[in-house]
Amino acid sequence: MIEIPSDLNPDLVPLAFLLGTWEGAGVSDFPGAEKCNFGQSVTFSHDGRDFLEYTSHSWVLDNEGNKVRPLESESGYWRIDKDRKVEVVMVRDQGIVEIWYGELADQKPQIDLATDAVARTAASGAYSGGKRLYGYVKSDLMWVGEKATPEVPLRPYMSAHLKKVVTPEEVAEMARNLPDMPDDGIAFFR
Repeated sequence: MIEIPSDLNPDLVPLAFLLGTWEGAGVSDFPGAEKCNFGQSVTFSHDGRDFLEYTSHSWVLDNEGNKVRPLESESGYWRIDKDRKVEVVMVRDQGIVEIWYGELADQKPQIDLATDAVARTAASGAYSGGKRLYGYVKSDLMWVGEKATPEVPLRPYMSAHLKKVVTPEEVAEMARNLPDMPDDGIAFFR
């Protein structure tokens, strides 16, 4: 179920499905880079203004699913206009700044994005642009990213399946909102 916080800027209601912290795993595979499984934690938050704040941290996983080392981090800001057009400003730890544009699909929580502008530091690797697809599927957040460099045409390079993290405070709030149970707890199921 998608909850809309009462203090969420009304312009952001179409993006409410993104809110929260999401964790899970995925696969990274791009020519010239190590192919690996990775873990990821993504947070979309808001402070009442007309944007969502985004942070993502990923790490390489070994064959047993243990963290090996950081993979990449990114942060940014997401906005949406009245025509469901989405814009994202993102900074990556590799020394890349991107502006993404896209749109929220009609009648479903899915966002298609493509880079419009890319700026790189001298220390960053070759990168010329990308595409991403984010979708809310059966209460999970899934995404796939495509990447292009001057040497490699646009192709998929990362994807992940993330589950929403429920905090102890959220569990306590859910418990407070449960209907009163009969004293023995069994009569409820009869």
